[in-house]
Amino acid sequence: MWTLGPIGFTAPWLLVALAALPILWVLLRAVPPAPIRRRFPGVALLLGLADEDSQSDRTPWWLLLLRLLAVAAVIVGFAGPVLNPQAARDGKGDLVIALDGTWAGAANWQARMDRVNALLTEAALADRRVAVVALTDLPSDTLPFTAPNEWQNRLPNLQPKPWQPQDAADYFSAQQGSFETYWLSDGVDFEGRDTLLEALEAAGSVTVFQTPQLTIGVRPARFEDGQVIVSATRTPVGAAYETQITAVGLDPAGVERQLATVPLAFEAGDADAETAMVLPPELRNRITRFEITGNRSAGAVSLTDDALKRREVALIAGSDSREGLELLSPLYYLREALEPTADLIDGTLSDILLANPDVVVLADVATLSETETDAVHDWVENGGMLLRFAGPRLAASDLGRNQEDPLLPVRLRSGGRTVGGAMSWGEPKTLAPFENDSPFFGLPIPEDVNVTSQVMAQPDPTLADRVIAQLADGTPLVTRKITGEGQVVLVHVTANAEWSSLPLSGLFVQMLERLAVSTRPATPDATELAGTTWLPNKVLDAYGRLEDGSALPGVAGEMLATAAPGPLLQPGLYAGNDRQLAVNVIGSETLLSVANWPARIAVEGMATMRETALKGWLLSAAILLLLIDVIASLAVGGRLRGPRADVAALLALMMFSAPDAQAQTDDAFALRATSQVVLGHVITGNAQADEIAEAGLLGLSQTLFRRTSIEPSAPIGVDLETDELAFFPFLYWPITADQPLPSHDAYAKLNRYLRAGGMIMFDTRDADTARFGSGSPEGRKLQAIARSLDIPALEPVPSDHVLTRTFYLLQDFSGRYASRDVWVEAAPIGATQIEGMPFRNLNDGVTPVIIGGNNWAAAWAVNANGSPMLPVGRGMAGERQREIALRFGVNVIMHVLTGNYKSDQVHVPDLLDRLGQ
Repeated sequence: MWTLGPIGFTAPWLLVALAALPILWVLLRAVPPAPIRRRFPGVALLLGLADEDSQSDRTPWWLLLLRLLAVAAVIVGFAGPVLNPQAARDGKGDLVIALDGTWAGAANWQARMDRVNALLTEAALADRRVAVVALTDLPSDTLPFTAPNEWQNRLPNLQPKPWQPQDAADYFSAQQGSFETYWLSDGVDFEGRDTLLEALEAAGSVTVFQTPQLTIGVRPARFEDGQVIVSATRTPVGAAYETQITAVGLDPAGVERQLATVPLAFEAGDADAETAMVLPPELRNRITRFEITGNRSAGAVSLTDDALKRREVALIAGSDSREGLELLSPLYYLREALEPTADLIDGTLSDILLANPDVVVLADVATLSETETDAVHDWVENGGMLLRFAGPRLAASDLGRNQEDPLLPVRLRSGGRTVGGAMSWGEPKTLAPFENDSPFFGLPIPEDVNVTSQVMAQPDPTLADRVIAQLADGTPLVTRKITGEGQVVLVHVTANAEWSSLPLSGLFVQMLERLAVSTRPATPDATELAGTTWLPNKVLDAYGRLEDGSALPGVAGEMLATAAPGPLLQPGLYAGNDRQLAVNVIGSETLLSVANWPARIAVEGMATMRETALKGWLLSAAILLLLIDVIASLAVGGRLRGPRADVAALLALMMFSAPDAQAQTDDAFALRATSQVVLGHVITGNAQADEIAEAGLLGLSQTLFRRTSIEPSAPIGVDLETDELAFFPFLYWPITADQPLPSHDAYAKLNRYLRAGGMIMFDTRDADTARFGSGSPEGRKLQAIARSLDIPALEPVPSDHVLTRTFYLLQDFSGRYASRDVWVEAAPIGATQIEGMPFRNLNDGVTPVIIGGNNWAAAWAVNANGSPMLPVGRGMAGERQREIALRFGVNVIMHVLTGNYKSDQVHVPDLLDRLGQ
């Protein structure tokens, strides 16, 4: 192929004919136009006369130019012009297409898939075997070489991962044989990339595809001086750039919302930037993550754990006459330990309880009024934590002597115990190692921590279960009792250094942290996490979306403290016995850098330019020019009269009325879709599936006409790329394994349609062979289609969903296949059943999607005579199943058109009567 700028020619030798255009100009210029014939009787007088000099008129230059342009368009058209021709790659043998497959490429993953698809097309033309490999999800065995068209069908299943490649160099070094590699880089450097490049070069040539792009990562937030500090890093470093950081969390109703948004500005030449948020404690403690606004990647999301949630702690002490001795104050050491990591509250006990703090600390407070005791007890049962410290007043009181006090974990002996003093024969007691079931297990005990006085616990059958820390001689130091959803904890020494040296040590702060009195400021180290197992609660995908992680195995504590995110330690939230830890893609010390390649490596851009053949356009232009030439020649020759004028007018009408015809077609489509209720089905390109979908909606429309007040017209097939979706209240979308993914514009229309109240019923038609979420080809295609759709959280259709009663009372949603795996929008978290009603109080919205695989259209489908097109089940049982399918279809359309009106209380008597209640 010969190229000239952005245009290539498949038959460039035909362009030689353009050299004949000047000769053609001379020839046409020399030939005069045909003379105009007029009948004039006087011409008879001139018969027999001869004119020795004759001169012919010439064809107008603009008409010659028009003809030459038409001829040139024909010549160039047959030369095979192609816009943006793609050069064929020279290569033989096996080919490996390797993708980084990290979170850094998630934002434009579809562009990468387009590039892979183009490379696979080239490989198919060259008859090469291909293996497509994501470096973040390596095959378990040898490279999976197969035909390129097989990989094109698998591409929708290829997804990025929220971690960097690991062990990729070792994997490729172990491969046998030679192969060429096309490496699609995400543009961010990672550890071991140079070693991986050497391993790939040892097997064959390497070509890198990489387009410069801005990549931003959000570091974990920290709390400093009453502010939440959020920092971010970027690559490449360049000009000044400003974006926004959003704090996302749950509102009081449990609905996730944007709680705050602040600007984040990178200065020119700076790789890092940070911003501050000043939020009240109630709002700050609700934050679950920070994210870059409009950036779809796991690196642009930073999950928060208990390190950011500062607890509200109320401190109350008994009266102290030694006001000038600050170090002897019962609250001095508590304030020093808690102030950096907790919000401290002062005030009277009654006022403090109104603020509903997380923890109330009573330092040597012996007696409370009956009203205060009841209020504190209720607060503890509702989830509060009461932490008490002993002291002279508690030791001298009768509290908990004869019977267990509800605000003490154990019964106490009268008086106390003193060791190691001038009036004592014993030595100060040290602490015993913490037991495995103690919240303090694993904490190192300093040798200089000792106890000189303590309050003693009465021996009791439950005492052993309530002791969580003890002295070396076995006497309790800390006891705990669970009360309702809360707990009561007693430290048997004072909160100051009067009875022990514990408040002077770092162990005091660590014990408060383990009791969840304060918020631990940093991730615990491997020593502290040794021997523990953490369960994934939520995990983060490469696009920055949180998914349920309860099905994943637990993670050892040592790995949680030291390992980088990977397949065995996915980014997300991990729950332990008493706290939650976040594993983020970007750490506090993470630095991003651009992947730079040696000069010997060929680097191409990621974007693909689509080839466009221009032959048809040029030949059409030539025909148009020739039509214009015909009309112009008639006009110059004076023959554009009578019937010839009619022909010219018809030609002009054909040339200039095409846009109007298209507009008339669009208007006809709009009128047909809006004149009556019309059910639409998405055209998949599969003739059989589209035929059944249209016949199914026809059968459902006829059923609606006969049984309800809805009178729909004939269903319409909808082209997502060209047709307006807003005309249709309901779209039925049969999923086929080979249908193409919608374009970006089509996805935008689909999301607008869903947000505006439209409903789409996705039918994978595979319930006979697979269940929802299984790996059937249709199921994988649905996952690929739905990935870019704005679909809310889903749940299986609950028994009280309005779909079960909009017209018929149903609990089965059969189609041609009978399966209960039908999913709709999940109900709000706060939806509760109202007394006297057989269902919950839901909102007035309509579920935007229904997802299942029961092949409903096949059960609804009728032929031209109105008879069922396809069999359902066997005998009368099958016809009963078809009837249930039709009733479900009626309920769906009634739900679309009327919303949740059957949730109104006015319908309760009738529904209860129908339900037999």
